[in-house]
Amino acid sequence: MTVQSTRLGNGITVVTETMAHLESVALGVWVKAGSRDETDNEHGMAHLLEHMAFKGTLRRSARQIAEEIENVGGEVNAATSTETTSYYARVLKADVGLAVDILADILTGSAFDEAELEREKHVILQEIGAADDTPDDVVFDRFTEAAFRNQTIGRPILGTPETVRSFSAAQLRAYLARHYTGDRIVVVAAGAIEHDAFVRMVEDRFGSTIAPTGTQLRSIPKAVYTGGDYREKRDLMDAQVVIGFEGRAYQVRDFYCSQLLANILGGGMSSRLFQEVREKRGLCYSVYAFHWGFSDSGVFGIHAATGVDDLAELVPVILTELGKVADHVDVSEINRSRAQTRAGLLMAQESPAARASQIARQMLLFGRPVPNSELMERLDAITPERLTDLAHRIFFNTPMTVSAVGPVDKLMNTETMASGLTGAPRPAAAE
Repeated sequence: MTVQSTRLGNGITVVTETMAHLESVALGVWVKAGSRDETDNEHGMAHLLEHMAFKGTLRRSARQIAEEIENVGGEVNAATSTETTSYYARVLKADVGLAVDILADILTGSAFDEAELEREKHVILQEIGAADDTPDDVVFDRFTEAAFRNQTIGRPILGTPETVRSFSAAQLRAYLARHYTGDRIVVVAAGAIEHDAFVRMVEDRFGSTIAPTGTQLRSIPKAVYTGGDYREKRDLMDAQVVIGFEGRAYQVRDFYCSQLLANILGGGMSSRLFQEVREKRGLCYSVYAFHWGFSDSGVFGIHAATGVDDLAELVPVILTELGKVADHVDVSEINRSRAQTRAGLLMAQESPAARASQIARQMLLFGRPVPNSELMERLDAITPERLTDLAHRIFFNTPMTVSAVGPVDKLMNTETMASGLTGAPRPAAAE
């Protein structure tokens, strides 16, 4: 497998990984713009724009977009995240040209028909309502809002009913022109692809239709982790609880260490939390740890869902496990977590869609594909001492964030939780 990269005259970076044994290609356009890039009166616009891209262009109706890609057995979709938006397709190798044409059409020739816009806004209002009816969605939305209080990085991607209703076609066009520019776009293909031929296709369809740069972008303030507390009482069978701390950004030395720590603490059936909380004590059905990195910050958290009768016992057990991992990590745990990570990297290389997405993220973050060997070198450099030191700095040196939804009356307050962490803070170390 070979990764090649070419930069077009308008700044778009085209990257391919040839997987000659395949008959299909996963390809897409990744834009360095997400919900975090929105102004206050644009909250939810990145997500709405992603929806509207499929609702008709100057050349194709919404039905024609769907039929043309499905007529060849392909599929097309899109996704919006905090810092990126992506539009991607999966087709047989003979149909790559069609997929590139459709992706270019929806990104450079969207009609933004007023009737379609009103219908899609109504669809998103239903999506917001469905999310509000899903406690495990609500608890994470409120968690990020509390962790990054009054900042765009912490806002729900869907927006609010008020902001979504207010959007116009002119606003969508202005947002598109400002953010969808060559210097912020990466086009990636993985699978049965030939690099030079793919570059010509992208150049032909995107080279003259995407501007190198947009109007002056506003300066996005650096994320500031604040910590906070959110609780919402609902008449539910289970209480959804997230307990979190400040994590690490993608670029810092401790990012991969944080990933490994989350895996050891609660990343699988052999993890500490799963074994202690579920297997040994039977306090909940679901418990896991996670670490989310952003370009300039991150969050480290534990999510659990449990019945009202077990909530009072569950949280102290979780806090005890946090203290334990800050005091000791066994080499066997590190080796197991490394093996899981390595297997995940290699398995992802067997999926062209996963590989294309991985390359795109790396290009937007680091400006280059990162070889798996380099990632494993970073993981191999992690020692028990580095993990325990990091755990101390995360759990004892940053404010706690708590989000809880459901029958949460018996959940202790944040101050009591913080005092329940056993151990002493260590001086902050260089990252």
